Amino acid sequence: MTVPQERVLVVDDDPIVREVLERYLAREGFAVTAAADGREALEAFDSVRPDLVLLDLMLPRVDGFEVFRKIRARDHSTAVIMLTARGQETDRIVGLESGADDYVSKPFSPRELIARVRAVLRRTGEHAVVGAVEERLSFGGLAVDPAAREARLDGTAIALTPKEFDLLLHFVRNPRIAFSRNQLLDQLWDVAYDGDPSTVTVHVRRLRQKIEPDPSNPSWLVTVWGSGYRFEP
Repeated sequence: MTVPQERVLVVDDDPIVREVLERYLAREGFAVTAAADGREALEAFDSVRPDLVLLDLMLPRVDGFEVFRKIRARDHSTAVIMLTARGQETDRIVGLESGADDYVSKPFSPRELIARVRAVLRRTGEHAVVGAVEERLSFGGLAVDPAAREARLDGTAIALTPKEFDLLLHFVRNPRIAFSRNQLLDQLWDVAYDGDPSTVTVHVRRLRQKIEPDPSNPSWLVTVWGSGYRFEP
């Protein structure tokens, strides 16, 4: 029996970047599709249905943020790593606020990028295997199903990105335990990350907006001042 290749869509208008990423990814065993602009990216996404998208933000025809929004509208579970020449913290936060799973500034090391791709896909695969034997976790109106990788609030499915689901699942598996932002980076981003704790802050804020009745006064995902965050069942 052959193992199906994991599919990666590379979207970048720079032919050199596309060629380098295609070569590295193919050498690592991924099935790679490439697109040079936003319209090609959306067509390729519909055709290939990739497991992960490497998405440049500065694209012709349709910009990267619009491509990202359309991808999320089609399938909110597809992992997306944003690529951009912008390196300012505000740009990283905007990318993460929009729901991206990771954000890499150019120039980057292809090997590090491959490591991040593997980390995102590995987490998804590991949770699927563990979830197959793990029961659904319920806390009042909030229910988290590891097997289906699905969360529901009062019976309604919550549209979570892969990273947001990983974060929520980590919290509900470890109720009443405070985790610092650096601990969450180490445990959930699990590669040689750039160590920016604002990444965690952004994901927690987005998660609160989706599960809390009043995100400004959270009752489940609470802040432990001086320590980090804790899930209160």
